[in-house]
Amino acid sequence: MLRTACNWLRIVLTLLALYITLPWVAPVLAKAGWHGAADVIYTLYSPFCHQFAFRSVFVFGAQPFYPRGAADSAYAPFEQYAAQSQAFQAQYRHWSAVYAGRVSSPPGSADGLQQFSVAQQIAARHFVGDETFGYKTGLCARDLAIYTMIFVGGLIYRRYRWRIRPMPFWIFVVAGLGPVGIDGLSQLLSYPPFEFWPVRETTPIFRIVTGGVFGLMSAWLGFPYFERSMQDLIVALQARPGEER
Repeated sequence: MLRTACNWLRIVLTLLALYITLPWVAPVLAKAGWHGAADVIYTLYSPFCHQFAFRSVFVFGAQPFYPRGAADSAYAPFEQYAAQSQAFQAQYRHWSAVYAGRVSSPPGSADGLQQFSVAQQIAARHFVGDETFGYKTGLCARDLAIYTMIFVGGLIYRRYRWRIRPMPFWIFVVAGLGPVGIDGLSQLLSYPPFEFWPVRETTPIFRIVTGGVFGLMSAWLGFPYFERSMQDLIVALQARPGEER
């Protein structure tokens, strides 16, 4: 226990490195034709991320991102590629049958894909990619940015751990949590059943920037407090008779 407490930062950084690496391994495995192994990774990460194709990073394809047309991005929209993808259309037909009557336009058309439907959302979640799209990472673009920057922040903290104090919580709320929270909530409330305003999608770069800032500030807030807790634990363990040194 004492040894673990003394090496907590190394353990956390190792786990973070593994967590942000495996999502990139999944598309490599899919590209190599090892779809079973890739699906294991996608399945492991699915409880922690929506994995929507139109909010994910793709490798080995025509574009690194395929945002929905509503994002007004410089990239060609997701709907354009999805309408021509047999792999996506197979997913869409399946989920359209499950949610029969909830798709108001033909599933195969780009116009139909531009409209919100439960079938489209779930198909985009389960769609891994194809030779044109490429293959998506196991985490969406924003989540990748968040955890990558937590890891980077941890590396910085490891180098300067005795000089870094915890970030004031109000700064974290305003500058770290604020942008990503407002962006995510404003998108959520634009979709059914809320529909408070027209459907809103942000660009991939904005997702990455807001996620990265949130991740870095989370590291700045969290690592120093965790350090204090571990130091208290180390002192308590060292005071116990017979504790391993």
